[in-house]
Amino acid sequence: MRRTRILTAVLALAAGLLAGSPPALAASTPKVTLAADTYTWKNARIDGGGFVPGIVFNRSEKNLVYARTDIGGAYRWQESTKTWTPLLDSVGWNDWGHTGVVSLASDSVDPNKVYAAVGTYTNSWDPGNGAVLRSGDRGASWQKADLPFKLGGNMPGRGMGERLAVDPNKDSVLYLGAPSGKGLWRSTDSGVTWSQVTAFPNPGNYQQDPSDTTGYASDNQGIVWVTFDESTGTSGSATKTIYVGVADKDNAVYRSTDAGATWSRLAGQPTGYLAHKGVLDTKNGYLYIAYSDKGGPYDGGKGQLWRYATATGTWTNVSPVAEADTYYGFSGLTVDRQHPGTVMATAYSSWWPDTQIFRSTDSGGTWTKAWDYTSYPNRSNRYTIDVSSSPWLTFGANPSPPEQTPKLGWMTESLEIDPFDSARMMYGTGATLYGTENLTNWDSGGQFTVKPMVQGLEETAVNDLAAPPSGGAQLFSALGDIGGFRHTDLTKVPSMMYTSPTFTTTTSLDFAETNPNTVVRVGNLDSGPHVAFSTDNGANWFAGTDPSGVSGGGTVAASADGSRFVWSPAGTGVQYTTGFGSSWAASSGIPSGAVVESDRVDPKTFYGFKSGKFYVSSDGGATFTASSATGLPSGDSVRFKALPGVKGDVWLAGGASDGAYGLWHSTDGGASFTKLPGVEQADTIGFGKAATGASYQTLYTSAKIGGVRGVFRSTDKGASWTRINDGAHQWGWTGAAITGDPRVYGRVYVSTNGRGVVYGDTSDTSGGGGGGGGGTDPTPTGACAVTYKITNQWSGGFQADVQLTNTGSSAWSGWSLGWSFADGQKVTQLWNADYTQSGAAVTAKNVSWNGTVAAGSSVGFGFTGSWSGANTKPASFKLGDQSCTVG
Repeated sequence: MRRTRILTAVLALAAGLLAGSPPALAASTPKVTLAADTYTWKNARIDGGGFVPGIVFNRSEKNLVYARTDIGGAYRWQESTKTWTPLLDSVGWNDWGHTGVVSLASDSVDPNKVYAAVGTYTNSWDPGNGAVLRSGDRGASWQKADLPFKLGGNMPGRGMGERLAVDPNKDSVLYLGAPSGKGLWRSTDSGVTWSQVTAFPNPGNYQQDPSDTTGYASDNQGIVWVTFDESTGTSGSATKTIYVGVADKDNAVYRSTDAGATWSRLAGQPTGYLAHKGVLDTKNGYLYIAYSDKGGPYDGGKGQLWRYATATGTWTNVSPVAEADTYYGFSGLTVDRQHPGTVMATAYSSWWPDTQIFRSTDSGGTWTKAWDYTSYPNRSNRYTIDVSSSPWLTFGANPSPPEQTPKLGWMTESLEIDPFDSARMMYGTGATLYGTENLTNWDSGGQFTVKPMVQGLEETAVNDLAAPPSGGAQLFSALGDIGGFRHTDLTKVPSMMYTSPTFTTTTSLDFAETNPNTVVRVGNLDSGPHVAFSTDNGANWFAGTDPSGVSGGGTVAASADGSRFVWSPAGTGVQYTTGFGSSWAASSGIPSGAVVESDRVDPKTFYGFKSGKFYVSSDGGATFTASSATGLPSGDSVRFKALPGVKGDVWLAGGASDGAYGLWHSTDGGASFTKLPGVEQADTIGFGKAATGASYQTLYTSAKIGGVRGVFRSTDKGASWTRINDGAHQWGWTGAAITGDPRVYGRVYVSTNGRGVVYGDTSDTSGGGGGGGGGTDPTPTGACAVTYKITNQWSGGFQADVQLTNTGSSAWSGWSLGWSFADGQKVTQLWNADYTQSGAAVTAKNVSWNGTVAAGSSVGFGFTGSWSGANTKPASFKLGDQSCTVG
């Protein structure tokens, strides 16, 4: 399920978007507000959509759980709401690779501490090195230790682990297993600095495919897990015995008995397999190891499970089935900490007919399965599965036995029993995170219930977005791996992805501007058509016919009235059709692989771009003519759109930092373009409802303006810009697509590469200007209102958001908000404002970019703090000397 997601960002980034220096600013630069904190950011709910390779329960605090994803960051479980909170949205454009999490560790000595080893690719696709992020507030904020090598959160072998581990007796000591032959690394200062453990003898040697010239499948998967034997240490002293798994089929497991000073290969171990997981039951003295012949997460043809007796050195093959009967590898290994004789594992690479989960209650002596054949192909399941909260998990399938829908899973490398609750288990798949809260029914002969436990965890890669001006659909999305969705309510999970046909990945989509009931999408499919149409606003679809040679989706454009389409598929040249694609004809005058779009007024006008040249067709796509426009980006990292309602009004964004890069505007149908001054870099362009009193639609872009990378809005045709995201909301790479909402002023939909569809709403519903920028003199007068909300709380710490609203009749040119804590709380970090604290009294003041607050508008900031005993909310707030209404 993740193979198609590798290149979403890579193709653009490899072209040099992140390298070199930006072009100098033009002499006349637009006015820029460097941040605006009046936006509220949420996900258009899909729930899941990608591979969850790791789930980590804290061993000393109940309900403290983390999940890691391969390209979409890390999450913390919120028990009160049964949802996940994203923790790495602060990763910025230049560090986009740090949204890939190869390992995660939660400190059992101090549960406030959590660590994440980040980096997406070990080859050239990711230009940056990896890092270890450390947090003292459960991931609410992070500090970074850069590493001298790369990490691979989306590389082969990413489901093995955990590669990062905290010493359970002396938590200032951590170990990290590195890929690419870089060995074993250790920190003795709680992750601040790292050094290689030079005494460790084996950096691994396994490569999925040594002949792969890209470096992706040919990377040495390295050191894949670290496990401490906590019984060999005492509090405050480093644990003596440590086990390490290495990607080496002949030498898979090593041990140190002197706190990492020396290491030796564990004698008598099995060979011929890779050790995906190593889990220790210290009560009974058993180290369990799940083996596969491949590194995973989707390959693996043979496997075994072994048990090692730590006291005697005896190895026992405890495989649930004979090796000859496996067609998969083992992973998903876990021990019930309440009843350590209970062990579980998965057949992680069994795609057909389903994954398998194995359970033993006698330390691997005997096993039962989650499902068995009665008489082939009929199955008897020990579970029921309820996907009503994410109904698309059936994939609209109607399989023949022994397959069932929904599947129990696939790519099931992570499976964990709650260490405090034997009845709760969570496990990751290639599409979601499942769980059960009545697991022990398994042992009593009953059925346990499997449900998605994934709300809040959004892990899709977004290729395209479109928001129609009318109809039941609020948003159409084109997604990697699961195709995409028609959202009629952004707060609800759609019932199904696009079907008839069901693309694995949708690469492009469009609707007819003056007839939004007509929608077209194109995408990738192993066998079958690559284009589909809808005549009812995307509610239902039917397949078109492919021209000869099509191998992938490419880009597609619908004419303004829906009477014709132009398609630039992979594998062949640009094509056009009238009607719904029953037959296609080759377009002339435009090169293969061009990006195509339509004019939003004239149904016969289409546009294209390829390698620095802009192309125009005025006969419905039959013929294109190269524009004489010059100075456009020479590469193909370009996205452009025509403005609804105005013929020939075209905006083009893109380029690379070693050449032309920015935002261009044409008012003559692409015959000429003017580059906007001050927009140093731009990668997307979209349009939304105009601000009140504005004569032009609102522009949105993911760009670098005024020296700052962010998501920007302009209400005055690009004369001035407001940054509408902030440092806490960056989402790594946002260069694939953006669109405003034509029906809701200020609403913007942003693509991410692994964090799903993010949308933002402004509290400034009136519109206002594009720029601004406040003064810093905090002397406001007039009425005010404050909302203080504790958004997260844990033992000893909490996070809160504060919204301050100007309820008076005149604007503020600066503000200063004061309050007192009743229970001795202390602010530990505060963002979007400056602050001081003296005893219980706290004062938060505006920073340079958010001092101006119009009448009726709001400004917000957030902070983390410490508490003990109680955490009562402040009873009153003052704006200078003015008391505010408390909501």
